[in-house]
Amino acid sequence: MCGIAGLLGGNGVDLLPLVTSMVESIRYRGPDDAGEWIDREAGIALGHARLSILDLSPEGHQPMTSTSGRYVLSFNGEIYNFVELRSELEKTGAKFRGHSDTEVMLASIEAWGLENAVQRFVGMFAFALWDREQRVLHLGRDRIGIKPLYYGWIGQLFAFGSELKVFRQIPGFRADIDRDALVAFMRFSYVPAPWSIYHSIYKLPPGCFLAVVPERARFEQGFSPDPDAHQAQWRPVRYWSARTITESGATNLFTGSEQEALDQFEELLSRAVRLRMVSDVPLGAFLSGGIDSSLVAALMQKQSQKPVRTFTIGFHESQFNEAHHAKKVAQFLGTDHTELYVTFEQALAVIPRLPTLYDEPFGDPSQIPTFLVSDMARRHVTVSLSGDGGDELFAGYNRYFWWRRIWNRFGWMPDTMRHAIARVMTTMSTQGWDRSVNIAATLFPSKSWPHAPGDKIHKLAEILRFDSPEGMYKNLVSQWKQPENVVVGGREPVTLLSNRRLWASLPDFTRQMMYLDLVTYLPDDILTKVDRASMGVSLEARVPLLDHRVVEFAWRLPLSMKIKQEREGKWLLRQLLYRYIPKSLIERPKMGFGVPIDQWLRGPLRDWAEDLLAEPRLRQEGHLDPSPIRKKWMEHLSGRRNWQYPLWNVLMFQAWLTAHERSPAAALSHH
Repeated sequence: MCGIAGLLGGNGVDLLPLVTSMVESIRYRGPDDAGEWIDREAGIALGHARLSILDLSPEGHQPMTSTSGRYVLSFNGEIYNFVELRSELEKTGAKFRGHSDTEVMLASIEAWGLENAVQRFVGMFAFALWDREQRVLHLGRDRIGIKPLYYGWIGQLFAFGSELKVFRQIPGFRADIDRDALVAFMRFSYVPAPWSIYHSIYKLPPGCFLAVVPERARFEQGFSPDPDAHQAQWRPVRYWSARTITESGATNLFTGSEQEALDQFEELLSRAVRLRMVSDVPLGAFLSGGIDSSLVAALMQKQSQKPVRTFTIGFHESQFNEAHHAKKVAQFLGTDHTELYVTFEQALAVIPRLPTLYDEPFGDPSQIPTFLVSDMARRHVTVSLSGDGGDELFAGYNRYFWWRRIWNRFGWMPDTMRHAIARVMTTMSTQGWDRSVNIAATLFPSKSWPHAPGDKIHKLAEILRFDSPEGMYKNLVSQWKQPENVVVGGREPVTLLSNRRLWASLPDFTRQMMYLDLVTYLPDDILTKVDRASMGVSLEARVPLLDHRVVEFAWRLPLSMKIKQEREGKWLLRQLLYRYIPKSLIERPKMGFGVPIDQWLRGPLRDWAEDLLAEPRLRQEGHLDPSPIRKKWMEHLSGRRNWQYPLWNVLMFQAWLTAHERSPAAALSHH
């Protein structure tokens, strides 16, 4: 697990000091070693910051040159099946100097060619490969988008790197904020691929290659960063398509019994976990006590000769705390468990670090506990396994079954009737609903009373205002519902969500939502959050549920093996977990991984937020319209509405702007 950076072109510019500076800006991603490789005649320089996980010797140093000398590689990630590939290559006469997966990658590319080799890789990766013979730079990113990779043009230089920090080390880089991308951020809480917050800097989409030729490195005209765009001369090329996988799965459904599906899934996931337990440094797992992380921990412990290290953070606010559940799971499994109850002050202390940690505006508040658990785990281990991916693959989010129940109950109504019901539901504030439901729960005790009922009732009211399932889904994943009204001079770019021609051809809307989450929310929010939080403390996070073979198997399962009775998701995951952990330790309402941002904004964060949201400041900076922001801020402070998520987006942009843009407002720019 590392950080990579590089430059191509420049017409005689000395690239070595620039690449060295780029690598230094992300050394926390790889504090154990750093290296640069340059070919001045070709105008190419590659850099690497190394976090040593496999082959701790100097033989694992990068950038690494292939045995023949043809290829040079700078690589971030892990190839988990490298031992199997190495054995296959050795049978053909390949020789190896060390024991790293990087060396196996290079030998595989030499033996089978780039695309054929990558098709064989099981892993998470972002890489830059220089072909000295063909004089072509190849960038590549793993199938799901676990590891990040940005690229773009700065003057005559083509540049790339693991994070946006690397571009700011290059003289002449203009930090022009892309206001269209900012509009998308205000909607989603993240900047969706292929855009970045900076004009002309892009994210390489998951499952893609991009080939760049030095003599034609400056090809912005006719270039599209979107691999699904047509009519573009230069664009990323897909080697693995989530859309193809989902469509194929829906037309070639698993035909075995539930028991056969369970057995096959157990074998697949056990193998995925086993591969991710290969490490030359201490290893553990995040354990929230929920279904996904508990299953990963259980399969790790099953395949370990000693107690697995597990890590949990807890909060003193009961509505956000799952630590006691995690502790019971750890005790049952017999793991070596560490928990840390985070004080209010510790959580707040993370907030000033977020703008530089995430390097691009990022508005998911669970970034705070994710960083805290990563920071705690890093004191004991260098690698930690995570349960991310289970919700998207096995229908864990409430919206996957909510929409059908809501539509069946209310879809037949005329629009005016639904809108009237919605108005009645929002006459009482979220806090008022919470108080009323809490009183009812006291008088009539039951496990069925919902967590945070006021927020759910207001969300339901918003959903009722839409006349289609597609509108409901868009509303559910949007924080600002009309984000163009917030960003001055911004127009929302076309995204996967808005361009239905890019949607998968699937037989029902539940699977369509799961597909859209798989290609947007998962890589751009969940995996970005985990990558920056873990790498910010030099911790490698591995995600066995996102082994591409598990992903492909999951998409072949009928919905009946994921959702039961239209109210419970992740059925197959649960059944597998019950083979290892009693049902009583797991069954409880889904909480998520959050912090009480809404309360903090009315309390200890109020002065900080008021400063960032001050109307004169917003007007002077010129990026955001103060009117809708101040309206929501006042409503939030009064307690009438809980606007924590749209306000957090604004605050994270403002905090990021303060940290990175200490100059007058950037010029307007559009795609």
